[in-house]
Amino acid sequence: MASLRVHPDRLEIHLTKAEKTLSLRRDDIVVDRVNIRSVTITDDPWIWIRGIRAPGLELPLVLAVGTWKFHGGKDFLAIKRKRQAVVIDLVEEDFTRVILTTNHAPDLIASLKL
Repeated sequence: MASLRVHPDRLEIHLTKAEKTLSLRRDDIVVDRVNIRSVTITDDPWIWIRGIRAPGLELPLVLAVGTWKFHGGKDFLAIKRKRQAVVIDLVEEDFTRVILTTNHAPDLIASLKL
């Protein structure tokens, strides 16, 4: 599971080695805090998926890791099973949305003060 680190100016999403391999990414994701529009907690992250996988891996309702492209941009997903997740809407970043399964969703929102 990806680990999240909140800094005063940025949010760092550190992917595990397996997540990097499955998503065909070399680097972690770093987002400027000023570019975070909203953060939502969801109990069913699968309903938030939009577009087509390119590149990445998806096993429906089990695992989704990688980039999903759609008409308006692209999203990054790291979803495992039907667990609580955060949906981070972004502006002026590589991704329009980042969806991550995490055990610490309320703590993330509190630390971002959104």
